[in-house]
This record gives sequence, structure tokens and C-alpha cells, in this order.
Amino acid sequence: MKKSSSYLLLLTVILVMACHNKATTNKEEEVSTAQVQTPVTVTSISNEPLTEYAELNATSSFLQDNIVKSNINGYIKSVNTKIGQYVNAEQILFVVKTKEAESLGNTINKLDSSFHFSGVSNIAASQAGYITSLGHQVGDYVQDGEQLAVISNSKSFGFILNLPYELRKYVSMNKKVELILPDSTHLEGVVSSFMPAIDSVSQTQRILIKVVSSANIPENLIAKVRILKSQKANAISLPKQAVLSDESQTNFWVMKMIDSVTAVKLPVIKGIEANGRIEIVSPLLSTQDKILLNGNYGLPDTAKVKIVKSVE
Repeated sequence: MKKSSSYLLLLTVILVMACHNKATTNKEEEVSTAQVQTPVTVTSISNEPLTEYAELNATSSFLQDNIVKSNINGYIKSVNTKIGQYVNAEQILFVVKTKEAESLGNTINKLDSSFHFSGVSNIAASQAGYITSLGHQVGDYVQDGEQLAVISNSKSFGFILNLPYELRKYVSMNKKVELILPDSTHLEGVVSSFMPAIDSVSQTQRILIKVVSSANIPENLIAKVRILKSQKANAISLPKQAVLSDESQTNFWVMKMIDSVTAVKLPVIKGIEANGRIEIVSPLLSTQDKILLNGNYGLPDTAKVKIVKSVE
């Protein structure tokens, strides 16, 4: 009798454990099924104008300096400029008096009043620009041909752009480009000249961009240059984060919904990329197609997903 009771107790324990294991297995299967459904947001294509630019850096520069020189031997009597000042062409910068006139004073004029001898020479700027160097002050003795100042020729001012040669086909003489200064000022520039040489290391060509601006732009200022590459009036596009690629950036795809819970990998060919959007050249997508926007990274082909939000 005791033996039968022991068997009955053992059987009861086995049944309880089996039921518990089955319940645990069912719960694990439910959790596993729920984990497969990745929460995602979806979007659809849009048909809008797209313009693609290449953005490069350009540096402001004066390409030509004018040297102001003394035309006599003598003493500097006055300096009418200072470093950084803008001067106009023909503006008097220096007054130099010969050493003979300095020594004799008005003696010659007293001897003969008809002989208007001053021994003074006014030295003017040959071109308009900024004084970038000033080597002498009042009282200095200078010789004929000695440098007195350096003027950065304002007519030679422009932005120097090192253009990668693969972008040369997008840039031509007199082509208009947009420049954006660090303070967000937008300027219109015109391609003025091409330097007849290519940098052997970077394979870039220096070009000069002239700007028309009333503002005084300092030298060595770095601006962004926007060069138009292509534009389309009506382009089928998706947000950039909806288009995935491999490590080599050669193959591209999107995750497209084929029903309410399944997304498949769809290879695409992309076109213009601008303003955070990418043109889809192929295949032809419909406005009814739902494309994964967020949660798409790393998903396998034919992935189970759960749509939590739709973004237009």
C-alpha cells in the first residue's frame, strides 16, 4: 500500500513538472515571436525638385601687391597713411624732402625769388587697395628706389578655390557660383580664371572667383563655394536614412513593406543626393509603397516588423 502511494506521488510530481515546462516553453515561444517583430517607422516617396551641389572651401586673397617706392634721396617729412588703411589711386601717401633742400632751406629762394626751389616730392599710390606694410616713419632718410609701403591691389582680390579635377566639367569661365561666408553671408561669385597647372599630389586646379560686394572682405577668409552639379524639376526621392548601403558604398537598397508585418530588401539605383534626400532612379516606386525609415538598419531580407509610426 505504501509502495502504491509512493508511485502515485512520483507520478503527480512528474505531471506537475511537465505542465510547468510546457507553460514555460509556450511563454518563451511567445516572447521569441514578439522579439522578431522589430518596431519601425515607415515613409513614402515624394516627387519634388532636387538640386545637387558640390561644396568646397575657397580662401580670399589679394593676388597682386603694389610697391610704393621713393623717387628721390631725402628725408620723410610726412606719412599720410597707416597699416590696414584703404587708399585710393593717386592719393598722396608720403612727402619726401631732399637732403640738399633740408640743408639749404630757403637760402636759394632768398637769393633768387623767381627760382621756386622746394626739393619736396609727393609720393602717391599707383593703385587702390589696403596698406599691408609700412617700413618708414617721419624723419627717416630714404634712398631713391627704396620701398616705403606695400599696397594689396583691390582689383586683384578674389577667392582661390582648389578644384578637384573630376569636378572640372561642372566649372567653366564666367560661370556663376554661390559663396557662403562664415557669418552666413551669401555672395554671388563668377569664375574669373584658371591656373594652368595641376597639383601633382592632390590633383586639384586653382581657380580664381571674383565677387561683387560692397563689404570689405579680409584676406585669408575661408568661404564655402557651392557648385551646381545637376538639378531635376520632378525627382522621385526618399529621405537619406531610408536608403541603406554596404561598406564600399557600391550597392544600395531599401526595406519595402509587402504586407502589414513583412519588409523585404529591394535593391535600388540612386541619383541626385541633396537636402537630406536621395533620388531613386530604379526601380519605379509608387506613392502607395511603404518604405522603412527608422529601425531598418541591420534587418535581414523578409524581416518581421511592427509599424509604430508613418511619416509623410
